[in-house]
Amino acid sequence: MGALLALSRAIDSALGFFGKIGAWASLLLVLIVCYDVVSRYFGVPKPFGLNSTMIQESEYWVHTYLFALVIGYAYTRQAHVRIDLFREGLPRRGRYIIELIGCLLFLVPYAGIGIYLASGYVATSFAQGEVSKSVIGLSNIWALKGALYPLYVFMGLAGVSQFIKSLAGLLDRLPEAEIGAVIGDGR
Repeated sequence: MGALLALSRAIDSALGFFGKIGAWASLLLVLIVCYDVVSRYFGVPKPFGLNSTMIQESEYWVHTYLFALVIGYAYTRQAHVRIDLFREGLPRRGRYIIELIGCLLFLVPYAGIGIYLASGYVATSFAQGEVSKSVIGLSNIWALKGALYPLYVFMGLAGVSQFIKSLAGLLDRLPEAEIGAVIGDGR
């Protein structure tokens, strides 16, 4: 179990690294939005041949990559949406079992299917030279759609990490300090 927990910690560390990059993308997003507003309402010129449409489209590009880079880290830190109708009333062992089942039957397979389906989606976009629907928008839409790869890979890795920690918790081998990151508040 020690080797698996070490693998889980390595995955969490990698997800944390990419999560930090995603966090910096949020700063970039704020700067782009502010520049967009200032340039539109105060007549500040747009550099490098950019226009308002390109700047607005770059906002959702950055937002897409921000989300894709942060999702795995968020899952390992219990920052995801969870519907806790009955889970909160369960003892610790029951919570571990629900987490194991969720990771094994839902999260990891979903991530695998997402990676598989993204392959054709991104490849088709690249092969067709897909561009923005706007005549004056951004090109290379495949790069935007390519965000699906890290999104699903990081989700899958987070699922594997949480599965390992849940299994360790079920076997009473998970350090007390890590319980909250697996099943919530640690009750």
